[in-house]
Amino acid sequence: MTLNDPKTAMAGARRLVTGLAFATLLGAAMASGAAPSGDAAKRTRPLELEIVENGTKFTPDPSLAFPDGLPAFGASFVTIGYVYPAGTIHGTDGVLPDGSPEFPDKVIGSWTCRGFHVGDGAHTATGPIVVTHQIIDLGPNPGDEAIMSDGYELADIGTQIHRAIVGGTGQYAKARGEQLQTLMAFPNNAGGVSLRVTLEVTK
Repeated sequence: MTLNDPKTAMAGARRLVTGLAFATLLGAAMASGAAPSGDAAKRTRPLELEIVENGTKFTPDPSLAFPDGLPAFGASFVTIGYVYPAGTIHGTDGVLPDGSPEFPDKVIGSWTCRGFHVGDGAHTATGPIVVTHQIIDLGPNPGDEAIMSDGYELADIGTQIHRAIVGGTGQYAKARGEQLQTLMAFPNNAGGVSLRVTLEVTK
């Protein structure tokens, strides 16, 4: 066949169009693949908080308990607390013995925690003591602006643990990332925990 053959010309044109289309798609894929890394970095921002439990509201399952009354392995519970900005608690617990906040004008949200005791239950001296689901509610109304996390909590004071951020509501509706949590004190004035939390949130 010669270059003037219509079939040859048509095949060449198809190869040219196919090549141009592939180059265009490759360029688009490279451009779309490069952008998310920078955007993702901008969407990730640490949110530093302090949480104090109102231990007077701690309610465990009484059917799974040691002879001393403390929750044993597998005992479920629910409890609540207050959320403060980082740096609020220095040499104090942030909660009064009756369970009310020590600094009511600095409370920026509420904390609800439910879960199960693991390890040696409430007798655990080190390592995971409970596995929990936490709701950190930062909105004006319950559920408006909340971040949820799942994971272990430690009996060790001053040791950081990583928890998974599994979602949220409002501006945090598609939140993912890690919650870095450190037990600051136990028991506090109301018999609960005091926590330092850093939320590395990607929205």
